[in-house]
Amino acid sequence: MVRSARAALKGHKPAVVWLTGLSGAGKTTIARHAEALLIARGAHTMALDGDILRSGLNQDLSFGASDRKENVRRVAEVAKLMTDAGLIVLCALISPYRAERDFARSLFEKGAFVEAFVDTPIEVCMARDPKGLYRRALAGELRDFTGIDQRYEPPLSPELTLRTVGRPAEELAEELVKTLAPFL
Repeated sequence: MVRSARAALKGHKPAVVWLTGLSGAGKTTIARHAEALLIARGAHTMALDGDILRSGLNQDLSFGASDRKENVRRVAEVAKLMTDAGLIVLCALISPYRAERDFARSLFEKGAFVEAFVDTPIEVCMARDPKGLYRRALAGELRDFTGIDQRYEPPLSPELTLRTVGRPAEELAEELVKTLAPFL
């Protein structure tokens, strides 16, 4: 009852968009543009970025498999609290394993979880390498890096696939927001 009252106050339905993909794929950039578009439409929204969360809430976690699982669990629980408050939450994090993304989905009502695969070939991500992480991983300075010495399991049937090659982030964000039309 309280959850639906909060959503009514916001004037839209709560939802979570889980943007997954390799490092450098463009997840956070797309999420930030989508957040701005949603705010311009009067939606109450929040973007959760994996890097920012790892500098605070999840700073005690490494990049090993068990800590990656815990990272996704914590972010999913925070996103759940935010949707309970009536927000549209954009989660941008690698979340390399299907099982953890499935767990995140299980926390939400049917239809309120949108898995968005930010599909960017690893060669493109390595060329972008905005933080120099691929360079460091290939040099052996960074361990457990997804795509190099940790696997990434692409979604099998995401609600949305955003192919980034040759497309600007703004256009991809518009596509994402169109997917959210039933919530607005």
